[in-house]
Amino acid sequence: MEKQYSVAIYPSEDIIALVKSMKDQLAKEAGWFHSKNSVVHITICEFKTTDKSIEIIKNQLVRLCDTLEPIEVCLNGFGSYPNGAFFISPNEDSKNSLKPIMKRVHESLRRFDLQKSNDPHLSIARRLTPEKLQKANRLFTEIDTVFLCDSIVLRKFDENIKQFFVTDTFKFNSNPQPKLIQGTLF
Repeated sequence: MEKQYSVAIYPSEDIIALVKSMKDQLAKEAGWFHSKNSVVHITICEFKTTDKSIEIIKNQLVRLCDTLEPIEVCLNGFGSYPNGAFFISPNEDSKNSLKPIMKRVHESLRRFDLQKSNDPHLSIARRLTPEKLQKANRLFTEIDTVFLCDSIVLRKFDENIKQFFVTDTFKFNSNPQPKLIQGTLF
């Protein structure tokens, strides 16, 4: 039977706590909203797969992350999408550093049917009504914080609580990719 998974980037514990307090503040002002109880993250992709295939995926993520280098991510703005999502946005340099990581994950899992995310952001709320979106924009106007992105996580969806939980963390090890060397026979 297939289960729902997600690959994501988690910010530091300080930023996770900060965004949790922001979600609580927004809920107090605007009432319940989608993703109110989810841990803040940057989604790389989501997919469904079997228990047998998840081991292949884990091995691919270990190999990929072994070659990746940690990057500093600067969060300095807020934004929203037409679908009512309200989020924290990385600055342009951070986006330009995150996108290749996201793309490499997509490429390493290309044989699976992925729902890809190509715009790095940390969602505070999803599917807000226009009125709730206005409240969010009034409540949150400035942010300037940084975290070190040095790993990605694999998350599995729990049908009972309707939330993802982390099953594995893959550290970036900064190991160069081995180069194929063509030798001569004579």
